Amino acid sequence: MKTPICDQYGIEFPLFAFSHCRDVVAAVTNAGGMGVLGGVAFRPDQLEQELCWIDEHVNGKPYGVDIIVPAKYEGKGENLTRDQLAERIPAEHRDFINELLAAHGIEVEELRVASSALSGDTGQSLLEVSLNHPITLMANALGVPPDYMIEAGKQRGIPVAALVGAKEHAIKQVHAGVDLIVVQGTEAGGHCGEVSTLVLIPEVLDAISQVPGGKDVPVLAAGGIVTGRQMAACVAMGAAGAWTGSVWLTTEEAETATHTKQKMLAASSRDTVRSAGRTGKPSRQLRSDWTDAWAPNPKGRQPLPLPLQAMVAEPALRRIDKLAETGHPGAQALSTYFVGQGVGLMNKIKPAREVVLEFIEDYVAAAERLSGTLEED
Repeated sequence: MKTPICDQYGIEFPLFAFSHCRDVVAAVTNAGGMGVLGGVAFRPDQLEQELCWIDEHVNGKPYGVDIIVPAKYEGKGENLTRDQLAERIPAEHRDFINELLAAHGIEVEELRVASSALSGDTGQSLLEVSLNHPITLMANALGVPPDYMIEAGKQRGIPVAALVGAKEHAIKQVHAGVDLIVVQGTEAGGHCGEVSTLVLIPEVLDAISQVPGGKDVPVLAAGGIVTGRQMAACVAMGAAGAWTGSVWLTTEEAETATHTKQKMLAASSRDTVRSAGRTGKPSRQLRSDWTDAWAPNPKGRQPLPLPLQAMVAEPALRRIDKLAETGHPGAQALSTYFVGQGVGLMNKIKPAREVVLEFIEDYVAAAERLSGTLEED
């Protein structure tokens, strides 16, 4: 398959792979796709190490970096430190988590609070680190990319991508000057909207075609895409390729905890839920006792806004993952991770390179089936 976006990004197959794991990023890039490293979880010095490693392992092939700088979050514009943000976490939320852990047989300890990538100017610092490397794409989720990202992209000739979950968001991105739009349906893992991929792709394409310059902005399909035939279906609707994330979580290289991988392999497409209990914004993840505890019901606790919820939740969830690995039943019932509804088709651990090759084979087979439906004169 050869499309304009392949030529534009120097790739052989229009498959973009978002992952927090550098090994996955390098494997996909080396297999002919575009690996994109999720950088928001790293400190600037850590991101520097990760990107240096990728540089050494991709031999000049293209890869990108995704740095989430949300349009809206608690403390935006106030330039707060981690400690100042932490002071906004109510004691009752800390108590609620301790009670939840205790109810699952986990010894209560002093609840730690994680650092946030949204304190100070971390987003800009991560971008500065990224720009010191030969990245060929920078992406942002949760709103229009900040001006400094778009400006840096234009100055250096690096395309800027943005993720959207609604057509009105896509229109804003075109007006802002982004170069690539990732249209993500509700089936996606992580932060997502409420509209299905099958509906959202044509809806966005129609909407941006009415905006000056909109027809020139390529659209990648995202949300529940874990096979080449799904990718082919989206290309048939007008997408230029696919942006994927969940499918890499059960690869050999993935950062996913072993117990969580097994939980994903056993899950059906109905075993995920959009929950704000991890980050403060609705994000699709494996359903568990943790997500149930934060569900909007009389017994549930209302999650805090982004990034406060993540600051108080992540240390507890990391502890849960460690205990789940040892066989702790309460921790295993609580453990969860971001994953989309495509998890029902993810039933085997395999190398990331093999996933790419299967995508290509599956895409070709789907394209041949589609061409076979056309009548010849």
